[in-house]
Amino acid sequence: MEWMIKTNLFVIARGGITYVSFSLLAAIIFALLGFEFFSFISVVFFLAFSFIFRNPERQLLNFEAQSILSPVDGVVTAIEAIEDENAYGFCITIRSDYTHVSLLRTPINAQLAEFSLTKGAKLPSSSKHFETLNENALLIFKDDSGNRVKVVHRLTQSFAPLNIDVINGDKLMKTTRYGLMVCGVTKIYLPSDVRVNVNIGSDVNASQTLLGFFS
Repeated sequence: MEWMIKTNLFVIARGGITYVSFSLLAAIIFALLGFEFFSFISVVFFLAFSFIFRNPERQLLNFEAQSILSPVDGVVTAIEAIEDENAYGFCITIRSDYTHVSLLRTPINAQLAEFSLTKGAKLPSSSKHFETLNENALLIFKDDSGNRVKVVHRLTQSFAPLNIDVINGDKLMKTTRYGLMVCGVTKIYLPSDVRVNVNIGSDVNASQTLLGFFS
């Protein structure tokens, strides 16, 4: 199976084109009808959506083959040692808000071994039902050496649904765009022998920040 690289050369992410287009169309229609206030509000939404769904081009930096890159933009809020029956030893939590680029990118050269998307609520992360009710996506990436990275994206108070554009079995290169998440929490589960390279409070960028190395 060939490696897959999903490209999108537009300045707006594919999942955000509808939001941007409709807000611009509304601004034009309201302006033609003479509804200046509503036209102004529509322009504000157009600018906001253009910012939220921006699609910067990012080149793969010269990291080692065993490197693990961040799949999201955000801030590291927790790094926990865990005991997992699937041999995951660490969990890195990253919080993303409306100021961060919403595109999701593949953290390692790998085949998508498992994928599921569960529709649900968009409760704040402070809610006791956040982990059980909120919309989420689970992806497990497996490289040619058998190393696995599990990624769980969970929406918080977002106006847009999770958009995942891959299927089980896809073989993906690092930096490949595989989805879109506007405002959410991402947990990355790493094997116990990984050397973690970030700290709590670190700002991370998808495909640009080194999370760690496989031993």
